[in-house]
Amino acid sequence: MPGFLDAIGRHLAGHDDDAAIEIIVVDDGSRPDHLQMHRDAVSRLAGALVGRPHRAILYELATNRGKGEAIRRGWARSSSDAEWVGFVDADGAVPASELMRLTGMLASCECDVLAGSRIRMAGRTIERSPFRHLQGRLFATFVEWILELGFYDPQCGVKFFRAASLKRFLGSLEERTWLLDVEVLSLIQRQGGRAREEPIDWSDPGGSKLSLGIDPMKMFFGLWKLSRRLDRGAVN
Repeated sequence: MPGFLDAIGRHLAGHDDDAAIEIIVVDDGSRPDHLQMHRDAVSRLAGALVGRPHRAILYELATNRGKGEAIRRGWARSSSDAEWVGFVDADGAVPASELMRLTGMLASCECDVLAGSRIRMAGRTIERSPFRHLQGRLFATFVEWILELGFYDPQCGVKFFRAASLKRFLGSLEERTWLLDVEVLSLIQRQGGRAREEPIDWSDPGGSKLSLGIDPMKMFFGLWKLSRRLDRGAVN
């Protein structure tokens, strides 16, 4: 993550026409040496943004609460006048230049969701292991079967949501792990929101903790439980 934040800082420091961006880094209960690394990285980023309209802050969680919970906590601390809120994975799989390209699209985006998509096409670079590609396609298939979102890549680790759409149900979100963005996509779709997928460059950081036998079952039943909860109206 430090290298990723440094790259964001270099980009923002070199562009004068960017809209104000608030970067909230959520440390999800890291061990002390990693926490200090994150503090130093955010401090460098904040220093690079001095004199610019942007700001960077670190929000520290005392214990690990999972990806979804960490994102929700970050969203809850975003500025009240933010027009868009979103998230990006901290491993740098999405290059800083691509993240900034997406943020630059928000002002003219006639939609409620702008989501990155790992589509292999001319002009885009996707570096991904066959195993992770298979896992992603399997997850996308399950999402379509169960939730019918119409997304090619619902698991891509960068998404932006129009704040006015998201904040209506922010306090009612329940997913604490990897299903949070699918929960939000489903809720916005059920409210008639419009979504757009934008092809991006992507490079896997390497390594995988996934099990081809067990994890697809977890995906399926997690999505099934989410669908049943939404159908019951547990989240309005």
